[in-house]
Amino acid sequence: MTIGTGEATAPQRRDARRNRQLLVEAGHEVFTEQGLQAPLDVIARRAGVGNATLYRHFPTRAALVDAVFRDQLTGTTEAGERARAAADAWTGLNDYLRAVFDALAADRGTNDLMTTHVEGIEALDAVHTHNRETIELLLERGRQQGAIRPDVTTEDVLFALAALGRAVPALTAATTPDAWHRPLALLLDGLRPAPVPLPAPALTTVQLGDVLRELGPHRAPVQGSNAE
Repeated sequence: MTIGTGEATAPQRRDARRNRQLLVEAGHEVFTEQGLQAPLDVIARRAGVGNATLYRHFPTRAALVDAVFRDQLTGTTEAGERARAAADAWTGLNDYLRAVFDALAADRGTNDLMTTHVEGIEALDAVHTHNRETIELLLERGRQQGAIRPDVTTEDVLFALAALGRAVPALTAATTPDAWHRPLALLLDGLRPAPVPLPAPALTTVQLGDVLRELGPHRAPVQGSNAE
């Protein structure tokens, strides 16, 4: 009987790690350009590997998306923590939303993640929960400090952010990279105390989730590619 030394497996492990990194890098490029529904075979080709290799490392689209964007999602959570620590709620809210929109403007993949409901991405679920808690805390503190109108809800703000955020890629592509500053400033100004109450009832948490699912991810048209 011949006992293996393990020398043959070491290069295989290195190749596997290299292929995984190539797929993550290619995934980031393609998702940035085309959104989260970009064809996976395009990502495999750009990484220089076959579809079988892609699926061996990432059995689902969600697994690949998680690997590609986990670090960027962590940055959003860190921005939320800084905002929560601000003594002035209005300043904290302004700084936090500008950090979020910087991320939304960076690429279509991140925009899809932050403005729609995508199932099965663990890091994203954590970010959405943290984002909601951050907005809720800052609104409550802002109301106590007299900086936020009393009738605005967390769902009001999350819906407005998602709707405006979805427009950011088109806005920046057609104008300038910082064009989102103006509509965000208008949105923030609408959160200030006002003498006229808001019309119609606010969205419920369930209704907000339904709306985000209906929005769906961005998808740039690609000729001659399969969906998976």
